[in-house]
Amino acid sequence: MSVRHFFFLAVCLALLGCSAGTPKPPLPTPPNVDLPRFMGAWYVLGFIPLPPERDAVNGIEHYSLDEDGRIVTVYRFRKGSPDGPLKTFRPSASVVPGTGNSEWKMQFLWPFKADYRIAYVDADYSLTIIARQARDYVWLMARQPTIDDNQWQAMLQRIAAMGYSLDDFVRQPQRWPEAQPRPAR
Repeated sequence: MSVRHFFFLAVCLALLGCSAGTPKPPLPTPPNVDLPRFMGAWYVLGFIPLPPERDAVNGIEHYSLDEDGRIVTVYRFRKGSPDGPLKTFRPSASVVPGTGNSEWKMQFLWPFKADYRIAYVDADYSLTIIARQARDYVWLMARQPTIDDNQWQAMLQRIAAMGYSLDDFVRQPQRWPEAQPRPAR
C-alpha cells in the first residue's frame, strides 16, 4: 500500500472519529478477551468496508503479540477477484487499559489511532465481530472461510442489535484455494 493510501485511510478514520452527532450507547464487549487465544488468523466474512477494502476478496486478518505487548496486524486480501492482486495492510494495535482487552487502538499511520472493539467473540473463539463506537464500520470474522446460514443470520441480527444499519453490510467473498500462494506473514 502506498503512503498516499495510508494517508487517505488515516484522514478518513480521523474525520470519522471526530464526527458529531447523537451519542450512541456503549457497544457491548466481552468482559475479558483472552488475547493469546484471540491471536492468529481470522477470515473476513462480511463487513461495512473501509474505502481501500471495498472490492476485497479472500480477506484474512492475522494478529500476533510482540515482545512489548503490542498487537502486530497483517490484513491481506485479493483486490477485485480471487485472482486479483494481493493487497497488504500492516497496522499495529495496542490494548486500551482497563477494557478487559476488548478495546484496541489501531494505528495505520502515525499519529492517527482508530477505534477498534471486539464487540463479540464466541466461547470457542471461532467467530468474532469487530466494531467501532461510531457504528460506521464493522467486520464479521471467523477462523474458517465459511459459516453456515444459521450462524450468518444470527451474526447479522447481533450486528443490527448493536445499532448498525445493515444497508451497507456486504458478504466478503471467500473462494479457496487461491491460484497464487500467499507469502508468509
